[in-house]
Amino acid sequence: MKLTTMTQVTLDGVMQGNGAASDDRRNGFERGGWARGKGDDETRRFITQTYQRAEAFLFGRRTYELFAGSWGSIDQMRAHPIGVALNEAPKYVASTTLTAPRWEDTTVLRGDLAAAISELKAKPGGELQVHGSGALARWLLENDLVDEMILIVIPVILGQGARLFPETGPDLALDLIESRVDSKGVTIQVYRPAGRPRYATA
Repeated sequence: MKLTTMTQVTLDGVMQGNGAASDDRRNGFERGGWARGKGDDETRRFITQTYQRAEAFLFGRRTYELFAGSWGSIDQMRAHPIGVALNEAPKYVASTTLTAPRWEDTTVLRGDLAAAISELKAKPGGELQVHGSGALARWLLENDLVDEMILIVIPVILGQGARLFPETGPDLALDLIESRVDSKGVTIQVYRPAGRPRYATA
């Protein structure tokens, strides 16, 4: 399977609290819900179709519990095409503390996470998708486990909040595979990792 991440980010790279004001208030974050209602019908269709082509989903603990309490529990959300895709596919969660996952068809990955994910990727099929899950997405990039990265960039600058890419970290070159901008200024960028960047020499 191809491992694909899909992340909503602001222009200054923040991914924290995109859905609702109450989703994630860690470290005094007060500007949640910045992605709600953004994007046009074409962007929403792209997001839905991305979920629908997933063979399986991989989550970090926090995002898993957020999704389980919404897409996995609320009837109206379960009936949405994204909810149907999430509920029908196998779900994997990277966690050392989760012992009794409440969402059906969930497997908790413990121990050697890199080996477990490499094993999943070796299976035939479509995509193993990661949505949100910032700490996990950063770890996957650091360990060269991401095959494709989708960034949905919302035209807003927050000035606070956890960012997808840390202030210091590994460097990574990217090849742009697809790019589009919708009628509301939301851009979708699809990248494939391409090794390390080249730098100018003195």
